[in-house]
Amino acid sequence: MSAAPAPAPQPGNSRCIVVFGTKGGVGKTIVAANLAAALAQRTRKPVCLVDMDVMAVGDVAKIFNMPAPKSVVDLQPALKRVTEGMVPSLEGAIVAHSSNVHLLVCLSNPRQFGQLDPKVLPLVFQSLKQRYEYIVIDGGRGFSEPLIASFDVANLILLVTSPDIVTLYQTKWALGMVESLLFPSSMVKAVLNRAESRGSVGTQDVRAAVPCEVIGEIPSDGRIVGTSLNQGTPLVLAFGYTKVADAFFRLADLLISRPDLYVAHHDIPRHQRADNTQQPTGQESGMMSARFFAGEEGAVVDDSVDEVVLMKRRIHDKLVEELDLKKLDLAAMAQGAQLGELKRRTERVVSNLLAREMGGIVSSHEVRARLVKEITDEALGFGPLEELLADGQVTDILVNNKDQIYVERQGKLELTTKKFISNDQVRAVIERIIAPLGRRIDESSPMVDARLPDGSRVNAIIPPLAIKGPTMSIRKFSRVRYTRDDLIKFGSISADMAKFIEACVYARKNLIISGGTGSGKTTFLNIVSAFIPEGERILTIEDAAELKLVQTHWVSLEGRPPSVEGKGQITIRDLFRNALRMRPDRIIIGECRGGETLDMLQAMNTGHDGSITTIHANSPRDVVSRMDSMVLMSNIDLPVRAIREMVASAIDVIIHTARLSDGSRKVTAISELIELRDGTDVVLQDIFMFRQTGVAPDGTVLGDFASTGKIPTFLQELKVKGIEIDPSMFKAAPTNGQIGDVLAHSDREHH
Repeated sequence: MSAAPAPAPQPGNSRCIVVFGTKGGVGKTIVAANLAAALAQRTRKPVCLVDMDVMAVGDVAKIFNMPAPKSVVDLQPALKRVTEGMVPSLEGAIVAHSSNVHLLVCLSNPRQFGQLDPKVLPLVFQSLKQRYEYIVIDGGRGFSEPLIASFDVANLILLVTSPDIVTLYQTKWALGMVESLLFPSSMVKAVLNRAESRGSVGTQDVRAAVPCEVIGEIPSDGRIVGTSLNQGTPLVLAFGYTKVADAFFRLADLLISRPDLYVAHHDIPRHQRADNTQQPTGQESGMMSARFFAGEEGAVVDDSVDEVVLMKRRIHDKLVEELDLKKLDLAAMAQGAQLGELKRRTERVVSNLLAREMGGIVSSHEVRARLVKEITDEALGFGPLEELLADGQVTDILVNNKDQIYVERQGKLELTTKKFISNDQVRAVIERIIAPLGRRIDESSPMVDARLPDGSRVNAIIPPLAIKGPTMSIRKFSRVRYTRDDLIKFGSISADMAKFIEACVYARKNLIISGGTGSGKTTFLNIVSAFIPEGERILTIEDAAELKLVQTHWVSLEGRPPSVEGKGQITIRDLFRNALRMRPDRIIIGECRGGETLDMLQAMNTGHDGSITTIHANSPRDVVSRMDSMVLMSNIDLPVRAIREMVASAIDVIIHTARLSDGSRKVTAISELIELRDGTDVVLQDIFMFRQTGVAPDGTVLGDFASTGKIPTFLQELKVKGIEIDPSMFKAAPTNGQIGDVLAHSDREHH
């Protein structure tokens, strides 16, 4: 035995075969060693045999009566220093046997157990594939990280089984595990060891029971196997005339003559990956097959077309046919455990379709897993929106068309790399969202409001109103329940402002929370509602239920759109009128946007104080004019004077929120409605304000919260009700100019 010379490189032609078993004793090491020797004899070329069995260290070397060479663990420090694009050297780690089998071991002794870093294995196999036409890996048993890493580079997986009930059962389980790891079932073939041994299951029964093709049968002959082990020579060399050796040579001939047994490996070039997943260092590089980049019926695809999207579209179409997804009630299945099982089954089918479509598998496990996940999500879930919905930093998802999906993170809009495979898929996702709610979207009703199970609000519009294709806007409901302390920490409000608002809620003052779209009105309403005492009965009324109150005595009401026949609509106004008969202590309307504003004002003026709602407005002053317009939408002809009188007597405090230029959300004003002058002029006084002082170089808005010096007219009322408020919090903070005047005056007095 000697260090192996470097054979002539065979780039692109290497065939990597992993041999593994489900349990100890099935003979997978015997199969791997003798198969490697048989391949070397038949091809008359060196064959690399890799001992990756971390549970039985050194068994392969014993079969060849070879000393254990340096291990991969020994080479790890040098391998980790290899730069990207360089082929690492395995000098001194590969030992040649006289049979032309070259041995590489992962562990040289049991003390190295647990020290093998699977991340270096791609580098090892990259080097081996440059040197050997055939690589046989003894993968051991159990789904260890090294075994899975070898699957990533394998062209063929040989699952060694034996004709007994327990092993056959484990073989089925192992095949399912391979598929669950997103390797196509076409990669796995079975080798039946100890075939037709005494008392075993018949070969025909085994073939019927094993869920993959059996390409080899090794007869049972314990005497020959034992003798060859004692001699330290593979049986195909020591007993080449026997039936056992003949079976191994037939298996080797089959692996040489049938290229269809092997799956090819492809890499998706980075600029053509929809997700921009980084290719792991050390993976085999190359272009995908021309067939993968061809369009339907082999047409040449324009450079501007995303080939990955085309491929996903073809796989999705075949998936619909294979699983008959159109007949599955996914909305009903989502309520039970069936959807989880369907998802696992779908992932396995997609993995096989992906390999079939590409004529092989994607080399990178990360890219392969992502492709399978995206196609599965598009078939069963919300497609490319799944990850965005799960991303806690995303607050809004805006689908302009199938190729353009924006998100808002930290108040800033950004274009994502996500895409739908077609406009039909966007439409399918919209219908999947609204189906459980009993709503519809079609040409006669091309707009719809809905919500996701987690409370996120959805608005969708389809053609002919949406010119470029189905459009969808999702306002995500935060899974985190923010508190007053969170708002103070975020700089959205000051501690004094929070104390004042809490006092107003406790004193049953009627509050309006105003602001523009995306300014945080609903989030702030959720936080303000937490100030309501636990013992009160609260009714919330919304178009799409978003509020999540902490109190136990809370009744949530939600409006209903008209049915397909145009009947059965229940408006916010209908719910509000009914709520007055439900003995509420507090009524909270998610948003006033129409005629229900009149009903709310009347209720606030007739004993239902302590109510809260939100309104779209640009400023506290704008709230009054907006309420004028919304009251007139109730189809009741009222003069402006009468409307203003109701507003002035019903509303106590307006809290205005805004989203600033840096994306931050703040309470920019807390104003009190004082009185009505001259019949139509509603007088407001600002209690607290946010004063912007500038913008930092990084775009952050600079400023501070300050009281205006105005004292609320109901401060004495708060004290009478036992609510202690420190009057000093309303003392106006001096501006920079005022500070200078005070200092100058103090200096004169001193002199």
